[in-house]
Amino acid sequence: MPLTERLSWPKRLLIKRIPFPAGIILLSLPCILTAQEPKGAPEASPSDSQLISADNDQNENSLGLDASAGTSNQPIEAPTSSDNGWVHKWFRKVDEARASQPHFVSPIVTTHVMLVQQYRYDMSWQQDPSGGTSTSNYGVSKGLEIIPTTRLEVGIFPPNYLVHQSALPDGFGDLSFQVKFRAFSAPEGRGDYFIGFFLGGSLPTGSRPNGVGHTVLSPTLAAAKGIGHWDIQTTIGANLPASGANLLGRAIVFNTAVDYKLKGKVWPMLEQNSSFWSGGVLDGKKQVFLTPGLVLGSFQIAERLRFGIGGGVQIAVTEFHQYNHRWVLSLRFPF
Repeated sequence: MPLTERLSWPKRLLIKRIPFPAGIILLSLPCILTAQEPKGAPEASPSDSQLISADNDQNENSLGLDASAGTSNQPIEAPTSSDNGWVHKWFRKVDEARASQPHFVSPIVTTHVMLVQQYRYDMSWQQDPSGGTSTSNYGVSKGLEIIPTTRLEVGIFPPNYLVHQSALPDGFGDLSFQVKFRAFSAPEGRGDYFIGFFLGGSLPTGSRPNGVGHTVLSPTLAAAKGIGHWDIQTTIGANLPASGANLLGRAIVFNTAVDYKLKGKVWPMLEQNSSFWSGGVLDGKKQVFLTPGLVLGSFQIAERLRFGIGGGVQIAVTEFHQYNHRWVLSLRFPF
């Protein structure tokens, strides 16, 4: 029987329409390719469990988790940059600390009852008791605040600069510092509270009247509680001079701030700021201020860097007060 009759009709049609030599090559191509394939076992395709494992590793890496956790025998390759290694480790501790506490905004005057990492620069303008503007304060003992571990914050505050509209000389004040310890805390949805112990102080780097002239230590107990969109932050502490107590006296300082969160970016607040003296030239005196204020932010600038701004005014509500109508402008750069 002729070759064309033994073939199926599609192949006969292909031979009729294509020249004979080309048709023979096309018909024999599958056999040639089959003969050229290796005789070994076919390559195994990844199993479903392997695909799931690969997806999990990719998700962990995208979340910044340590993919090598739990492996002990495999050598860990050192990062290409030692700077990136410790910086990333540090930021992971910062994020862990923030995740373990509420996310309340910093008040205007009251010490922030949270561990916070930011650079803060404040300015204030106050009136003397007679009503005239007397002093401008640039810095207001604010500065760099760092979270080195998940339970600690360390703040270093450069000397502020005071400008007087009187015969008093202008100049720098004292260098200040603060260490915060987070004792107990829980984020929103798990209790929404914070309890901590702070130790602040100032060193006599400025000359009088801009500096105190003596080392002062300020131990403080701090607590905060969130209730829905409201939160309350309160501190009670003491200003204890290491020397010169007969002149400066000792003071109990009690502050409370109540604020309300609107849309996560607007924080109206009201604070009370009280001081009570024992000993020194102000023995038996007390002064209380009410401080209405508003904080906006924070707003993202870069990957971690954010910006917030706030302002308020301290209004004296007691007969004795060292100043009155003290306006405060606060600039914050959390990172």
